[in-house]
Amino acid sequence: KEPNLGQALRSRSGQSLIEFALVAPFFFLLVFGITDFGRLFFTQETLQFALREAGRFAVTGQQMADPNSAGHYLSRVDSIKAIAKQKAIGIDTSNIVVSSPQGGIATPSGGPGQTVVISLTTDLRLITPMIGRFFGSDQTYHFTVSTTFRNEPFNPTPLS
Repeated sequence: KEPNLGQALRSRSGQSLIEFALVAPFFFLLVFGITDFGRLFFTQETLQFALREAGRFAVTGQQMADPNSAGHYLSRVDSIKAIAKQKAIGIDTSNIVVSSPQGGIATPSGGPGQTVVISLTTDLRLITPMIGRFFGSDQTYHFTVSTTFRNEPFNPTPLS
């Protein structure tokens, strides 16, 4: 006896469901893996851009106006950190360090003609557990970005 058309269609839909169940985990791993690596590359490029822009600002010796106090200015270090934070929207920039080998502790952003080093360390937690395992037990990638510039000859007198 031949199966009727309804039984044949149910048999095929059951086969499709089983095939989807076998392929779906690999598909979703691929999609979320691409998303994770896209986030990694985006974060790396954004941090490099932010520090490069902060370094370009730093070499000029300028200071930003203090948004909380009219007529006053942020320190050079705080101005550099503010520029980096503006350019790295949505990324934690709390671990930014501004230093100068020649300026030392007294002038961490360096004086005219001196070198200024801006570095930042931040973390990004991955969303795909199978891929995150390759980055340690906490499934977090640790970024360290740094840039070095030589200051232009500017007036070293700080603004108040």
